[in-house]
Formats: sequence, structure tokens, C-alpha cells
Amino acid sequence: MQEHTVRAFDADIAGMRRAVVEMGSLAERQFRRAVNAMITGDPGLIAQVLSDERIVNGLHVQVDELCNRIIALRQPIAIDLREVIGVIHTINDLERVGDEAKKIALKGRAIDPTALQDLHVRVRGMADQAADMLNRAIDAFVRHDSQVAVALGACDDAVDDLRDELVEILVGRMTREPHQVAQALDMILVVQSIERVADHAESIAEYVVNVVQGVDMRHGNLPA
Repeated sequence: MQEHTVRAFDADIAGMRRAVVEMGSLAERQFRRAVNAMITGDPGLIAQVLSDERIVNGLHVQVDELCNRIIALRQPIAIDLREVIGVIHTINDLERVGDEAKKIALKGRAIDPTALQDLHVRVRGMADQAADMLNRAIDAFVRHDSQVAVALGACDDAVDDLRDELVEILVGRMTREPHQVAQALDMILVVQSIERVADHAESIAEYVVNVVQGVDMRHGNLPA
């Protein structure tokens, strides 16, 4: 009976981990599609991002229910309990990544693909950095690598700098070219959403630190 209980617990944890990886991979793919949809204005891509968002939301509910069932039935302790709680936090951040992706994609209906073309490379580069951060954060979750959080903190600072540069450029564009005010404002919102995705990636990596080392980086503590 004890062996059966242990096997069932291990199966639940393994299923939880697989679901997080699936949700993380989908959220990253959705985010990349959203940026492409915004830049190209492709209605097919926009529709795909909206479809992805519904799937991400569904996974969010499923994994949350699984985590609650594990806590209620298996009563995990120590690192196992920290991992389940870390997963609950992680899927909340992944769901918010999906929300930001949806916002970005919908801007593809408002932003003229021929406007602000000179900034597309910069925006895409910033988005690629944020998506790479998300990928590394999920990989850190899989490998229980608590060292990634510090590196992603530096990456997040770099993304913040790119956001500030782009916002400054766009504000200047609005001043010089009043006819592009609406387009520039929409692009600023896109840039801000990209920066938030990077924030969520950093947070996910920080949850891994708490799982592995029991250190809550939200209070300024650093992993050993």
C-alpha cells in the first residue's frame, strides 16, 4: 500500500511537471506568433494567437486543479511542497504571458504594417530576448537549476533598457510627426507588454530558487 502511494505521488508530480512544460512551450510560441502578427498585421496569425490563448487558459485551470489535488491527497512536505506551490505561481505567470501575447496580437489590427517599419527590427530583437528568457526559465524549472535566476535578472535589465530606448524614440516620433501619434502610442503599449513578458520569465526562474534552496528572491535574497 505504501509503495502504491509513493508511485501514485511520483506519477502526479511527473504529470504536473509535464503540464508546466507544455504550458510554457505554448506560451512562448504564442508570444512569438503575437509579435509576428503585430508586425505583419496577418489576420491568420492574430486568430492563431487568440486560439492559443484559450488553450493556455485551459491548461492554467487544469494544472491549478492538479496542484490542489496533490496538496489535498498527497500532503507533500519540504521540497515537494515548495515545488507544487512554485508551479501554482509559475502557471499564473504563464497565463499572464498569454494575456500579454493576446494584447500584442490585437495591436496588429490597429498598427499599419507600413508605419514605423524602421523600428520593427528593434522591437523584434527585444521580443526575441524576452522569449529566450522565457525558454530559459522553463528549462531551469525542468532541471531545478537555481543559478539561472541571477542571469535572467541581468537579461531583464537589458530588456528594460531596450524598452526605455524604444519609448523615447516613439515619444520623439509623436512630437515630430503628429500624424503618427496613434501608431506610436499603440507601439509603446506593445513594447510595454514585451517587457512584462521578460518580467514573468524572471519571476519563474526565481520560483525555482525557492523550490531548490528555499530562498524567496522577492525579498532581495540571492541564491547561494
